[in-house]
Amino acid sequence: MKILWIGTGVMGTPMAKHLFEAGHEVYAYNRTPEKAKALEPDIKFCKSIESCIKHVDIVFTIVGFPKDVKETYDIILEHAKPKTILVDMTTSSPSLAIEIYKKAKAKNLDFLDAPVTGGDLGAIHGRLSIMVGGDFNIYEKVLPLFQYMGKTITYMGESGSGMYAKLVNQTVIAGNIMGIAEGLILAKSKNLDLDHMLNVIVGGSASSWQAEHNGRKMIDHDYEPGFFVKHFLKDLKLAMEEKGNLDLKVLEIATKAYDTLSKNEFNEKGTQAIIEYYLQKMM
Repeated sequence: MKILWIGTGVMGTPMAKHLFEAGHEVYAYNRTPEKAKALEPDIKFCKSIESCIKHVDIVFTIVGFPKDVKETYDIILEHAKPKTILVDMTTSSPSLAIEIYKKAKAKNLDFLDAPVTGGDLGAIHGRLSIMVGGDFNIYEKVLPLFQYMGKTITYMGESGSGMYAKLVNQTVIAGNIMGIAEGLILAKSKNLDLDHMLNVIVGGSASSWQAEHNGRKMIDHDYEPGFFVKHFLKDLKLAMEEKGNLDLKVLEIATKAYDTLSKNEFNEKGTQAIIEYYLQKMM
């Protein structure tokens, strides 16, 4: 199958590589050309979306923000050949996903919203969890490709459902990662050994992916991004837009905390930098 991959960042690069390694012909485009060109010779470089899209059967996108999704799909919808399957794996707006789905249908194109969770390690090792919205028959066609990128692939329902599921997932992560940070801060305030405390957390019922992967990074002040603060804040704000009148205190508090972190020049750091929100309050 011929595939165009748009967005070769921390997540997109390993995901595109998995498809190439599975034997597919993959083309790559990125707004920063050097990032896509670095994947040659295995993956073919595209200097523009328009120059490659007519040659492919399916297009995957994983870009930054909803505005990037809209701008990208304005080009894709104009130039894709009929029957091309389009798959957006960005965490974006559910209403935008539904809008793109309707526009795609009008042009005899198919569209799935399929955001992912699992961070950079999940992308590298092909162990992502993928949530999919759209027509079930199209989901079935793309499922073999999803299986090269993830270990848990779940069809969530009609268009937009994948995006809604991702916002639920991010709400859960928000409570989890802040709970870990707060626990370590409490331990620090009582002069407990943080290494021993992390062993207790990871070894018991409080254990989680966040504790195992980001707890150590919090202790070591290692804020290299597996998932950027700026992207997580975007996700939380999208969830806030969708919650309506629901009283979701954890989501509200996490959104405010990450917004503060963003304004304090942590935008390009990993989500584990949330511990700095508490450390700065202790000063």
